[in-house]
Amino acid sequence: MKISIIIPCFNEEKTLSKIVDKVLKFKSYEKEIIIVDDCSVDNTANIVNDLALKFNEIKSIRHDKNYGKGAGIKSGIKISTGDIILIQDADLEYNPEDYDSLLEPFIKTDADIVY
Repeated sequence: MKISIIIPCFNEEKTLSKIVDKVLKFKSYEKEIIIVDDCSVDNTANIVNDLALKFNEIKSIRHDKNYGKGAGIKSGIKISTGDIILIQDADLEYNPEDYDSLLEPFIKTDADIVY
């Protein structure tokens, strides 16, 4: 099973590398990380580019204007190839250590969605 982890972000230069580092440590399943930069005006775009060059499992998208988090998620879904999609906020709001708990209902009960 492959997991697509979408990270929509806007002006997250202070936390983006930290959260990507935590997501990369998630080893339970094959994964791809999709970072969607929603036209940040800080150093986020450069950080995203550096991360995408450094790690093969990272894909990136940059919006040409700020469309909002929902649009970022939609853009990520369009290029995702995983069996399950997780949304990870770039500001460290969610902890990747909880991924196994989130995925459990998919595995044990064939759930369609988990919040």
